[in-house]
Amino acid sequence: MKCPFCQSMNSQVKDSRTSEDGSAIRRRRICSSCGARFTTFERVQLRELTVVKKNNEHVPFDRDKLAKSIYVAVRKRPVDMDKVERLVNSIQRHLEGLGENEIKSTDIGQLVMDALLNLDKVAYIRYASVYKNFNETKDFEDFIANLLKEEK
Repeated sequence: MKCPFCQSMNSQVKDSRTSEDGSAIRRRRICSSCGARFTTFERVQLRELTVVKKNNEHVPFDRDKLAKSIYVAVRKRPVDMDKVERLVNSIQRHLEGLGENEIKSTDIGQLVMDALLNLDKVAYIRYASVYKNFNETKDFEDFIANLLKEEK
């Protein structure tokens, strides 16, 4: 594994653990050249996924980008980060299990929206504001009004 600090290809695994949900292996490594310590994750990848964006651009699925968008939505919320990690793993496994190599970005966005609705309503609204491209306060008002109407 290449050291992210000095780019050396010589590193040793010092500790390995499975993640809480068993979907990944976390490895603590130390670089033999510079002595830096870093963490890597090993996950099962069932298939190569391609995301088809709204402009019809095709890009490789990026799990880290998915996770980052969810972490931004739950930032400063009382949400357990292990739940967020399980949510990301769940979405990725769902996408891989669809049997399709190409997935629309809107489908991924809707999966995230559905998951956040059950996890944290504020994070759901935050994510929706970006996903649905809210431009003014009226967009928030309408969205929250619909959310409250559906809860009744």
